[in-house]
Amino acid sequence: MPEIQFSEKLVLFIKFIPVFLISITIHEFAHAFSAKKLGDNTAEQQGRYSLNPVKHIDPIGSLLLPFLSFFSGAFLIGWAKPVPVNPNNFRNPLRDNALVSFAGPLSNFLLAIVLFSVFAALQNTQSGLTNIFYYGTVFNIFLFCFNLLPIPPLDGSHILFSIFPNRITAQWLNLGFYGSLILLFFIFSPLWKYFLMLINSILKLFLLFARMR
Repeated sequence: MPEIQFSEKLVLFIKFIPVFLISITIHEFAHAFSAKKLGDNTAEQQGRYSLNPVKHIDPIGSLLLPFLSFFSGAFLIGWAKPVPVNPNNFRNPLRDNALVSFAGPLSNFLLAIVLFSVFAALQNTQSGLTNIFYYGTVFNIFLFCFNLLPIPPLDGSHILFSIFPNRITAQWLNLGFYGSLILLFFIFSPLWKYFLMLINSILKLFLLFARMR
């Protein structure tokens, strides 16, 4: 009976799926956790105050897009279903909404540090998981930078409005579908390579720190 063989890239992608789901789940839970701490229980009331990935999966951003990214050979892009937040429940809506918005990207940066620490510890071993922790680090650095872009519906657009609350930033924040089109334009524009250069620069700092230990 012939032996079934799978490509190394496919095996790596399958191994990476749990890291992907954990990363986007922690991001959304960080929003829900910080919102609850600051007085908004909307996420908890709607069953989103959870570390269960199923609660946060978005059919397009969590399933379809990652698979399309894999088969196209593009950089893995994906997202979870946004956690509902009601700024009216905050004592200081502008400040607290900015903190809640920043909590998601911050959680990814902290997770990147944890994953990179494990990668550094396994680097000189024969563990087959070394690459998973490395790519997990890269992906979480990506999520940190990507979500801080001031383009709606990303977290950065909420932070921008909270810092500069005026008619222009309010209109920008509420672009809706047009915001997603602007984001797609950015991804396929020449500016995208500079964004990836930023991610690469942060990763180099991680690697430099590891060599200094």
